[in-house]
Amino acid sequence: MRMELGKRADYAIRAAVDLARHVHEGERRKARAIAEDMAIPVSYVPQILAELVRAGIAVSVAGPGGGYALAREPAEVNLLEVIEAIDGELVSTSCVLRSGPCRWDDMCAVHVPWARAQYAMLDTLAQTDLAELVANDRALEAGTFEVPEGLQRPARAVAEDR
Repeated sequence: MRMELGKRADYAIRAAVDLARHVHEGERRKARAIAEDMAIPVSYVPQILAELVRAGIAVSVAGPGGGYALAREPAEVNLLEVIEAIDGELVSTSCVLRSGPCRWDDMCAVHVPWARAQYAMLDTLAQTDLAELVANDRALEAGTFEVPEGLQRPARAVAEDR
């Protein structure tokens, strides 16, 4: 099973982390600066930021002193909100075995464990806020980030990357 973010959600998370990194500096961020600092194609940034503004995650101010800022404190914005602002609701509506619509009255043998797994992922994303991501990002930059015990990649996945 592959669980990957699409490009737009990836860029939205990067943009939100950038805004969270600068929230206490009192500055508004220009789209071009976000693109450069977070390695996002410049053409995507205005679209992504507009969707974050619509979702109430970011605010924008027009004019020479304008730009974008986080609408709330980083600890008050969770990862699930950012992803769903771009991709919509993350709960799958297709049956994992039958590829058709997933209905509770006509479910497959995998329905309940699959639903449990989805809700566990959603819960984890909802519990992860931008303050945590900023702390992780800064630790990665400093070379001090340590992968939590039990979350290291399995040896077979590392071998497959080679």
